[in-house]
Amino acid sequence: MRIVIAGGHGQIALRLERLLSARGDEVAGIIRKPEQADDLRTAGAEPVVLDLESASVDEVAAALEGADAAVFAAGAGPGSDAARKETVDRAAAVLFADAAERAGVRRYLVVSSMGADPRHEGDEIFDAYLRAKGSADEAVRARPGLDWTILRPGMLTNDAGTGLITLAASTGRGPIPRDDVAALLAELIDTPATTGLTLEAISGSVPVTVAVKGVAGN
Repeated sequence: MRIVIAGGHGQIALRLERLLSARGDEVAGIIRKPEQADDLRTAGAEPVVLDLESASVDEVAAALEGADAAVFAAGAGPGSDAARKETVDRAAAVLFADAAERAGVRRYLVVSSMGADPRHEGDEIFDAYLRAKGSADEAVRARPGLDWTILRPGMLTNDAGTGLITLAASTGRGPIPRDDVAALLAELIDTPATTGLTLEAISGSVPVTVAVKGVAGN
């Protein structure tokens, strides 16, 4: 498969790129800064330098041409202000979905956030983030041209992955290593029966492959 990842230099994306390339997939990661390219090559991914805050739909669609799946894993990141939550966490996600439809890439995964809700209230930066992610999720769900799956992990950690998770429409809050989120995304890419599902994930007691099979088609 050829898989294109938006936010290709993110912590989850780099882990996912290593997993996908190791199993023989062709992986491209969209990055904003040219100096990040070597990190992607080390992870086994082709770097594509493109700023999703200023690129056109046609430019992003060109990067997606020929892909079997697209993964939106970009984010404004900690320390960014509310305006960038809007331009990256919402607008860039919508742009990437528009481009996937234009390029004919049906399989579309989103790394969202637990608690994402366009109607979330509050004036803090994190409140703006949850609204932006929720709005992006709603925009993706409204697209009949995409076979989408939205993943909302719990509190992300850099602990070593265990390969054991809880995966459901609602899990309750809890932590999950980024290693396990990447492994879960790799499994979801290969499981089109999860199309149309919004899933929460935290650490648990079920192997990733078993957990995905358990929700597929539900």
